[in-house]
Amino acid sequence: MDNLRVIISGGGTGGHIFPALSIADALRKIVPGVQILFVGAEGRMEMQRVPEAGYDIVGLPVMGFDRRSLWRNVKVLWRLMQSQVKARRVVRSFKPDVAVGVGGYASGPTLKVASSMGIPTLLQEQNSYAGVTNRILSRRAARICVAYDGMERFFDKSKIIMTGNPVREAMLLAPMTRDEARSHFGLAAGGKVVLVVGGSLGARTLNETLLANREWMEGSGLQFICQTGKLYYEKVAAAFRDSRTVKVLDFIKDMGAAYRAADVVVSRAGAGSISELELLGKPAVLVPSPNVAEDHQTKNAMALVGKGAAVCVKDSEAVQGLFAAVAELVGDDARLAEMGQRMLSLACKDSARRIAEEVVKLAKR
Repeated sequence: MDNLRVIISGGGTGGHIFPALSIADALRKIVPGVQILFVGAEGRMEMQRVPEAGYDIVGLPVMGFDRRSLWRNVKVLWRLMQSQVKARRVVRSFKPDVAVGVGGYASGPTLKVASSMGIPTLLQEQNSYAGVTNRILSRRAARICVAYDGMERFFDKSKIIMTGNPVREAMLLAPMTRDEARSHFGLAAGGKVVLVVGGSLGARTLNETLLANREWMEGSGLQFICQTGKLYYEKVAAAFRDSRTVKVLDFIKDMGAAYRAADVVVSRAGAGSISELELLGKPAVLVPSPNVAEDHQTKNAMALVGKGAAVCVKDSEAVQGLFAAVAELVGDDARLAEMGQRMLSLACKDSARRIAEEVVKLAKR
């Protein structure tokens, strides 16, 4: 299979992009001569992150539906039609053996076109509650790689393969000790560290919670690493400019070091973030985003809460209640250790390699 050609489509957030890059890297290890083309959405972060990782990408003019203003979806539908036309040109030109969809705006038109042209497709469903697009695409998909039990509720059981969600390999291989990781962020070696991360784009509620609880954070005896996203960075950074215990960053490039430094992680409940927490055995306080399809982040979070691996705080209660939950958790070392072990027990290792192997099997078939 030295001439293997694969399209990987999707993106929009780091939760889709980083797993996609992990799959691509795994394919290169299995088939060194593989040709990989990414298809993303114009103006989204994959158009920057994918080329930085050394891969070619084509952008489609696709955009998401506006649930608050239905009349604006006329433009959305027009762009969807344009995207399908462009996706067909891309697929015809690249001639992939397999098309992989990882979720995100571009995944829909690309995989729909590929399957209509007889190209085998593989879906990577990251969440515990499948989105509408993947449910539709699954009817013609050859394989569906999942990370949670019970996904036969949404998909043909014969197509499902439990692989887990791919994560950034560099994050798992971070060579630092905990003290070195803390020094990397300018923190002291002793005491507890809380990592607050709102995803690659930031999370408004988490940033508002930081601002509303600034005095408590400064007097808590804890240290904090906070990823705000570019949109919120200046305001949050200004509030903590003179702090020695709160480090504010717009984007954390070395997440491996950030996780290594932390005793507790405060995070949204995206599938990628949860997979990272599981593989590293990190106790977590999860604040599911209410602005996602089918409220799937709450379902992701509750799957962990039910296993005793995480605590969940509603988005609407975060400003008042988030740091109370954090304080209760960091004060109980036995509970922290138990939650960490339960997180580890849920992890699926080598997910990217497993998915890459399924891609190769489809191409051979």
